[in-house]
Amino acid sequence: MTYNPYGGPLAGRLDEHMIDSVALRDNPLGDASQRPLLVYTPPGYDETDLRYPTIYVLQGYTGAVSMWRNRTAYRRPFVESADAVFATGDAPPAIVVYVDAWTAYGGSQYVDSPGTGRYHTYFCDEVVPYVDDRYRTLAEAAHRGVQGKSSGGFGAMITPMLRPDLFGGLATHAGDTLYEHCYLGEFAKCARYLRRYGGDIWRWWDDFQARVAKNLAFTVDGDQTMLLVLGCSAAFSAAADGTPELAFDPVSGTVRDQQWGRWLDWDPVRMVPTYADAMRGMRTIWIDAGTHDEWFLDLGAIAFRRALLDHAVPTQRIRFELFDAGHGSIEYRYPLSLGHLARTLAV
Repeated sequence: MTYNPYGGPLAGRLDEHMIDSVALRDNPLGDASQRPLLVYTPPGYDETDLRYPTIYVLQGYTGAVSMWRNRTAYRRPFVESADAVFATGDAPPAIVVYVDAWTAYGGSQYVDSPGTGRYHTYFCDEVVPYVDDRYRTLAEAAHRGVQGKSSGGFGAMITPMLRPDLFGGLATHAGDTLYEHCYLGEFAKCARYLRRYGGDIWRWWDDFQARVAKNLAFTVDGDQTMLLVLGCSAAFSAAADGTPELAFDPVSGTVRDQQWGRWLDWDPVRMVPTYADAMRGMRTIWIDAGTHDEWFLDLGAIAFRRALLDHAVPTQRIRFELFDAGHGSIEYRYPLSLGHLARTLAV
């Protein structure tokens, strides 16, 4: 098929909403509590009175919901490739919901934290009921799934653990897990980058914010690493007053056991034993990653699958695959798991 750089009309319909979130009001970063939400209904939705399974889509770090429609050369935006899944009949029809969880630090990790706000509550207790109230959903966990990549894949792993009453299936593409390999190397790099700021991440943050104001973000080597570390510190190891606490000494890189322990509490591999009952109740679990992922999330994928099997999650409910890729340019995987979730959650 000839590549079309301009796109075209969807076979289904994409609705734009704005949620006024109670959970996100007065959040510590002053981020907007009114959040955009995209809801896709499949072809034929308006001609029937049928009810449909729902699949929620979570973005990776620095993702905002408007970016789902961004177009790059020779690649379709996911809203179009997702539409094609249903337009071609590759999967039974489903409602697809694109969730926004942006913060000033670039992301929330979809958890409740004094450092960022109550994003888990917002997602589960506000977004899900909002969609169920306005669309003809099959409003049971058995017909509701969640998928995501990277930080979104992390959210897709931990949200059904915490809320099996809401979600009955998940798909994680290169999701953040096995933290000793995923994050410890980032701490070391961050400590080196911070030398030019005297080991003070807030000096870097002030400099970064000044460059953001001039449309010059990500112009200094290490910006993305330091943003990720700061944002995840806000999500995983913030003090009670909301101040992010680094899990390492910013000068020597030495790991701070107390703060690092709080990060490890959010490692999906380590969460499996506590939430094994929830995982055994999933109708399907899709796990994949590239074999040369820069954050070693292929190893994380293997470890997550092994933890599930060690805790009696039926092997036939797990779809696992490693493929030749790094962390980026794996968007072609999203429609594959979307179709799989739709097929599993429809029955």
